[in-house]
Amino acid sequence: MPKKKTFVLRINPEMMEAVEKWAADDFRSINGQLEWIIHKALKDAKRLKKNNEE
Repeated sequence: MPKKKTFVLRINPEMMEAVEKWAADDFRSINGQLEWIIHKALKDAKRLKKNNEE
């Protein structure tokens, strides 16, 4: 598995609450949910390299 980079994310409380609920509904961690959201957005925008489009 490739090494993951860490970073700080500032997010308003209402948005964070929505992400927390969504993550719980999908049985994911908040970090996992954010990774999924970002991956989907990048895939939909065709911004990923072909080997990362799993």
